[in-house]
Amino acid sequence: MRILLVLAHPLPESFAASVARTAREALEASGHVVDLLDLYAEDFDPRLPEAERRGYSDTPYDTSAVADIVARLRAAEGLVLVFPQWWFNFPAILKGFFDRIFAPGVAFTHDAAGGRIVPELTNIRLLYALTTTGSPWWLAQLYMGNPVRRLLKRGIAAFCSKKLAFRMLSLHDMDRTTEGRRKAHLERVRKALAAV
Repeated sequence: MRILLVLAHPLPESFAASVARTAREALEASGHVVDLLDLYAEDFDPRLPEAERRGYSDTPYDTSAVADIVARLRAAEGLVLVFPQWWFNFPAILKGFFDRIFAPGVAFTHDAAGGRIVPELTNIRLLYALTTTGSPWWLAQLYMGNPVRRLLKRGIAAFCSKKLAFRMLSLHDMDRTTEGRRKAHLERVRKALAAV
């Protein structure tokens, strides 16, 4: 399987970078082809330019400014996202990735009869989110309702693809975690990705 592995963290020595390396190693050891898209290292601009927003309803929608990344997404059969949760949400660069790459004609089209969203990423069979949060589990899950999981599973996955396998692995309380918990989480990531 060809996997697009998207890393969204500005620090190359971050724990997120370690998670991405672990995921890549596990996937490649299982025979998958991994295309690493490090949004910061590749200087991805998350801002939706005026021209792209004005043409949002055009058919076809102009993705020429991000054509390389669109081609990489279309070539993938799986998508693995690695990112920290900041303020119970995606980092801005990852949100911009969704805004600019998951565009009309790429990730979805509008059904002309009723305006429904019709999934177009039928090539994507799995979506994994590997994430960390500074908050303890109970705060992210019980108090906030796990908004990142909801957005990914009920929004992006459901609206852009059909019948994909979704999984989210999170390390909570990252600001107070121990080296032992970080190592255990990396092992959990390795096992989960080795099983793909």
